[in-house]
Amino acid sequence: MHISMNELKSTLQRCFQAAEYFVGNYEDASNMILWLEKHGLDGLQELINTLPYIKADCDKPMSSVVYEDKTSAIIDSHGRSALNCIAASVDLAHAKALETGIATITVHNCHNRKFVLKALTDCGRRGISVVAYWKNGGESVTEHTAAIKANARYPSYNQAMTNLQTTSDDMQTLTIVCSSRVDLTSSLQNSYGNRSAYHVNAREVEENKTHSVNQGVEISDELWKEINKIGSGILVEDSILSSLGAG
Repeated sequence: MHISMNELKSTLQRCFQAAEYFVGNYEDASNMILWLEKHGLDGLQELINTLPYIKADCDKPMSSVVYEDKTSAIIDSHGRSALNCIAASVDLAHAKALETGIATITVHNCHNRKFVLKALTDCGRRGISVVAYWKNGGESVTEHTAAIKANARYPSYNQAMTNLQTTSDDMQTLTIVCSSRVDLTSSLQNSYGNRSAYHVNAREVEENKTHSVNQGVEISDELWKEINKIGSGILVEDSILSSLGAG
């Protein structure tokens, strides 16, 4: 089915609010999904990967800082989705880079890390260059990296299948590097075993947005029903009392 971006955004916000995301977090989560979808980077497919776990996130501890100094930090997200924790980690990297020139943040136990692209873009538009790197999978490992230059409007994104071995720490780890002094870029090396490489540069990301804003979004009936079903959890039965509280 075909829907507008605004309709999808409001429905996603209800969905994440019903899943007990905090005020602000459910707006961030909706924006992260929309950003990927608008820019041709499979936001709705990432949402499908997320849906089985979103209600469980509210029972997990909040992200905590394991180690910190002036230029770095290690954060444990305790198995949460990037949808409700990664923006704060990027903000910490941004703040440290402003103070020291360059900063590295390592986030452990965080899944759905592709959603970091929206936060990276916000960081770049605030005048800080930033790079992110992560790996997905167990037996079949994919590498991912994204980067945006300071004051740029759009990032680049790369992914590739590899022959790499991975540990349990690698599988849900994200590395973020920010700099207020140099423009950072990233690309995946043409290493032996890398295959099915996929690269989208900043210009292509911009073109994807122009197309999707004009055309709207295609979403499957099954996914649309599922997010509306979850979102119905915040609705209350219509009554005189509920009407008095509306608006």
